[in-house]
Amino acid sequence: MKIVVLDGYTENPGDISWAPLEALGDVTVYDRTSYEESPLIAERISDAEVVVINKTPISKATIDACPNLKAIAVLATGYNVADYEYAKEKGIPVMNVPVYGTDNVSQFAVSLMLEACSHIGHHSDSVHAGEWASNVDWCYWHFPMVEVSGKTAGIIGLGKIGVNTAKVLNALNMKVIAFDAFQSEAGKAVAEYVELDELLAKSDFIFLHCPLFPSTQGIINKDNIAKMKDGVILINNSRGPLVVEQDLADALNSGKIAAAAVDVVSTEPIKADNVLLTAKNCIITPHISWATKEARERIMQTTAENIKAFIDGNPINVVNK
Repeated sequence: MKIVVLDGYTENPGDISWAPLEALGDVTVYDRTSYEESPLIAERISDAEVVVINKTPISKATIDACPNLKAIAVLATGYNVADYEYAKEKGIPVMNVPVYGTDNVSQFAVSLMLEACSHIGHHSDSVHAGEWASNVDWCYWHFPMVEVSGKTAGIIGLGKIGVNTAKVLNALNMKVIAFDAFQSEAGKAVAEYVELDELLAKSDFIFLHCPLFPSTQGIINKDNIAKMKDGVILINNSRGPLVVEQDLADALNSGKIAAAAVDVVSTEPIKADNVLLTAKNCIITPHISWATKEARERIMQTTAENIKAFIDGNPINVVNK
C-alpha cells in the first residue's frame, strides 16, 4: 500500500513517530505541500493509493489526475479540504478523526479566558524587561484584573468540547448558560440552555464552541454584539469565520467588548492587515488549541486505525458514505 502524507509537519514536527502508518505500507511524508490548489499536489500523490492530509486540499481536478487514489485520510476532524462529494462519486472514502482533543481544546479555551482576565504573559514580560526591579512599589499592574468566580459564562455550541469547558467553568464557581440547536442530557447536567439573545444579554464571558455552518458563520456580528453586556469578554478557539472581524475590532476599540482572546482567525496563517492585530485588548494565538503532543498522538493512532480498516475492507470514520 502506497501512502503519501502531503503536509505532515504540523501533526508531527519530529516529536512523535510515523510508525503507526509505516506499519501499514510504503509511506512518504512531505512536511508541506501547498494550502492552495497546485499541480504539485497531484504530482506528489500520482502513484499513491492513500493520501493523508491536514490542510492541503484534494480537489476534483486532483482526484481525476490520480487514478490510483483509493482513500483520503484527514489528520483532523474537519474535512472540507477534500472534495468529499466528488470523492464519494468516485468510490473514494474520506476518513477523519472525529474525537481527539476534547480535553486540550477546553483547557486552552479556559486558559484564554484566564489570560484575558489576569494578563499573566504581559506582566511576566514586563518583569523580565526590568520594570519590577525599578518600581517604587512592591507590586503593580497595567490592566484591571477580573475575578471569574460568580460570573456568568455563555457557551455557544454545547457539544463534547462545550460540555467539557462547562465542567471546568463550573469548578471555577461560574454560572454556565448555553445555546445550541440540539440539546443533550450531558449539556443539561452542566449548563442551563437558553435562547441566543438571552445568552448574549446575560453573559460576562462568551465562548464559541460551535461548528462552522451557514447558520453560524458570522454569528458574532455588530447586531449580536449590540445585544451583549457592555464589557463582555469573548473567547474563540473554534473557527475564525464565526466572527465578523471588523465588527469585533470596532467593539474592542469602542470598549463595548472589553477583551477578546482568539486562537483562530478568518484566514490562516493570519494576514498582516487583519484588523484584530491592531484592535485593543485582543489576544491572538496561532491555532494551537489542538496541538498538545498527547492529542497529536491520538490523531496519529486514529488515522492509522482508519487506514488499516480501509485496507481490511471495512472503512471507519467515513464522512462521505
